[in-house]
Amino acid sequence: MVKKDRKVPKRKEFTFRGYKQDELQKMSLETLSEILPSRQRRKIKRGFKEEEKTFLKKIKEKETTKTHLRNMIVLPLMIGKKVGIHNGKGFTFVEIQPEMVGHYLGEFALTRKEVKHGSAGLGATKSSKFIPLR
Repeated sequence: MVKKDRKVPKRKEFTFRGYKQDELQKMSLETLSEILPSRQRRKIKRGFKEEEKTFLKKIKEKETTKTHLRNMIVLPLMIGKKVGIHNGKGFTFVEIQPEMVGHYLGEFALTRKEVKHGSAGLGATKSSKFIPLR
């Protein structure tokens, strides 16, 4: 019995609104802002604040960076970098993927924990008062 060669499906190359990843990284901020949604376009048009500018400088130099800037837009120059995003208690490290372009950093570091309830203990209900202890 001869095994047939299976074709491995190729992973589709990432495109953002018709532009490939390398084209996005070569774009200027003005050109990029034209293809981003309106809220992100407005933020770029008004200009970045001083702390956002220093964050962009740090991310160009280093591979990993910590930040409290949850409202920073993910730009193509951040792709492949590791960013520690503050969630109110600590830093959640996230590797920036091409699919994250145009989103905010805060979307990837959740601020609330999932509630994990335990079993009811002694005194949890009125009837449990009368359960004798062993």
